[in-house]
Amino acid sequence: MNLNFPPVERGTDHALQCPIRDVLDRIGDRWSLLILATLSRGTMRFTVLKRAVGDISQRMLAQTLRTLEQDGLLTRKVHPSIPPKVEYTLTHLGESLLEKLTPLFHWAEDHHEEVKAARAGYVPPESSM
Repeated sequence: MNLNFPPVERGTDHALQCPIRDVLDRIGDRWSLLILATLSRGTMRFTVLKRAVGDISQRMLAQTLRTLEQDGLLTRKVHPSIPPKVEYTLTHLGESLLEKLTPLFHWAEDHHEEVKAARAGYVPPESSM
Protein backbone atom coordinates (compact mmCIF):
# COMPACT_ATOMS: atom_id res chain seq x y z
CA MET A 1 0.00 0.00 0.00
CA ASN A 2 1.36 3.41 -0.92
CA LEU A 3 -0.06 6.56 0.64
CA ASN A 4 0.78 9.57 -1.46
CA PHE A 5 1.76 12.37 0.92
CA PRO A 6 2.00 15.80 -0.69
CA PRO A 7 5.48 17.37 -0.89
CA VAL A 8 6.26 19.91 1.82
CA GLU A 9 8.30 23.05 1.20
CA ARG A 10 11.26 23.63 3.52
CA GLY A 11 10.78 26.30 6.16
CA THR A 12 6.98 26.14 6.14
CA ASP A 13 4.39 24.87 8.58
CA HIS A 14 4.05 21.22 7.56
CA ALA A 15 0.65 20.77 9.20
CA LEU A 16 -0.88 23.62 7.19
CA GLN A 17 0.41 22.20 3.91
CA CYS A 18 -0.43 18.57 4.57
CA PRO A 19 -4.15 17.83 4.80
CA ILE A 20 -3.46 14.50 6.50
CA ARG A 21 -1.51 16.12 9.33
CA ASP A 22 -3.91 19.03 9.61
CA VAL A 23 -6.98 16.82 10.05
CA LEU A 24 -5.34 14.05 12.10
CA ASP A 25 -3.80 16.58 14.49
CA ARG A 26 -7.33 17.71 15.33
CA ILE A 27 -9.14 14.36 15.56
CA GLY A 28 -6.22 12.24 16.74
CA ASP A 29 -6.38 13.34 20.35
CA ARG A 30 -7.62 11.21 23.21
CA TRP A 31 -11.28 12.23 23.06
CA SER A 32 -12.42 13.46 19.64
CA LEU A 33 -13.08 10.10 18.02
CA LEU A 34 -14.86 8.78 21.10
CA ILE A 35 -17.12 11.84 21.13
CA LEU A 36 -17.86 11.54 17.41
CA ALA A 37 -18.57 7.81 17.74
CA THR A 38 -20.86 8.47 20.69
CA LEU A 39 -22.76 11.13 18.74
CA SER A 40 -23.31 8.59 15.96
CA ARG A 41 -26.18 7.36 18.18
CA GLY A 42 -27.94 10.69 17.68
CA THR A 43 -28.30 14.16 19.19
CA MET A 44 -27.19 14.37 22.82
CA ARG A 45 -27.15 16.88 25.62
CA PHE A 46 -23.84 17.73 27.26
CA THR A 47 -24.46 15.72 30.45
CA VAL A 48 -25.68 12.66 28.54
CA LEU A 49 -22.64 12.84 26.28
CA LYS A 50 -20.31 13.19 29.27
CA ARG A 51 -21.87 10.14 30.93
CA ALA A 52 -21.69 8.12 27.70
CA VAL A 53 -18.03 8.94 27.00
CA GLY A 54 -16.99 8.08 30.54
CA ASP A 55 -13.91 9.38 32.30
CA ILE A 56 -13.66 12.75 30.52
CA SER A 57 -13.68 15.92 32.61
CA GLN A 58 -16.34 18.54 32.02
CA ARG A 59 -13.66 21.03 30.96
CA MET A 60 -12.06 18.64 28.45
CA LEU A 61 -15.44 17.68 27.00
CA ALA A 62 -16.36 21.34 26.50
CA GLN A 63 -12.98 22.09 24.91
CA THR A 64 -13.15 19.08 22.57
CA LEU A 65 -16.73 19.87 21.57
CA ARG A 66 -15.68 23.44 20.68
CA THR A 67 -12.85 22.14 18.52
CA LEU A 68 -15.11 19.64 16.73
CA GLU A 69 -17.69 22.38 16.18
CA GLN A 70 -14.99 24.72 14.84
CA ASP A 71 -13.95 22.01 12.37
CA GLY A 72 -17.54 21.61 11.21
CA LEU A 73 -17.94 18.04 12.49
CA LEU A 74 -20.81 18.77 14.87
CA THR A 75 -23.33 21.47 15.64
CA ARG A 76 -24.26 22.96 18.99
CA LYS A 77 -27.82 24.11 19.56
CA VAL A 78 -28.78 26.14 22.63
CA HIS A 79 -32.45 26.05 23.63
CA PRO A 80 -33.65 29.10 25.59
CA SER A 81 -34.67 27.52 28.86
CA ILE A 82 -33.63 27.68 32.49
CA PRO A 83 -31.19 26.07 32.89
CA PRO A 84 -30.06 26.35 29.26
CA LYS A 85 -30.44 23.13 27.29
CA VAL A 86 -27.54 22.50 24.88
CA GLU A 87 -27.61 19.70 22.31
CA TYR A 88 -24.87 18.38 20.05
CA THR A 89 -25.44 16.70 16.69
CA LEU A 90 -23.10 15.37 14.02
CA THR A 91 -23.03 17.36 10.79
CA HIS A 92 -22.95 15.77 7.37
CA LEU A 93 -19.17 16.28 7.43
CA GLY A 94 -18.93 14.50 10.81
CA GLU A 95 -21.07 11.62 9.55
CA SER A 96 -18.90 11.28 6.44
CA LEU A 97 -15.78 11.11 8.63
CA LEU A 98 -17.34 8.40 10.78
CA GLU A 99 -18.16 6.38 7.64
CA LYS A 100 -14.44 6.27 6.89
CA LEU A 101 -13.46 5.55 10.50
CA THR A 102 -15.94 2.74 11.10
CA PRO A 103 -13.57 0.10 9.62
CA LEU A 104 -10.86 1.35 12.01
CA PHE A 105 -13.24 1.01 14.97
CA HIS A 106 -14.09 -2.55 13.89
CA TRP A 107 -10.39 -3.36 13.42
CA ALA A 108 -9.68 -2.13 16.96
CA GLU A 109 -12.46 -4.29 18.37
CA ASP A 110 -11.38 -7.35 16.36
CA HIS A 111 -7.67 -7.07 17.22
CA HIS A 112 -7.70 -5.61 20.72
CA GLU A 113 -6.66 -8.84 22.42
CA GLU A 114 -3.78 -9.33 19.95
CA VAL A 115 -2.54 -5.79 20.53
CA LYS A 116 -2.73 -6.22 24.31
CA ALA A 117 -0.82 -9.52 24.06
CA ALA A 118 1.86 -7.90 21.89
CA ARG A 119 2.25 -5.07 24.42
CA ALA A 120 2.51 -7.50 27.31
CA GLY A 121 5.14 -9.59 25.50
CA TYR A 122 7.20 -6.66 24.25
CA VAL A 123 10.76 -6.52 25.51
CA PRO A 124 12.42 -3.20 24.70
CA PRO A 125 15.86 -3.40 23.13
CA GLU A 126 18.73 -2.74 25.46
CA SER A 127 19.95 0.82 25.42
CA SER A 128 23.24 1.37 23.64
CA MET A 129 24.14 4.27 25.93
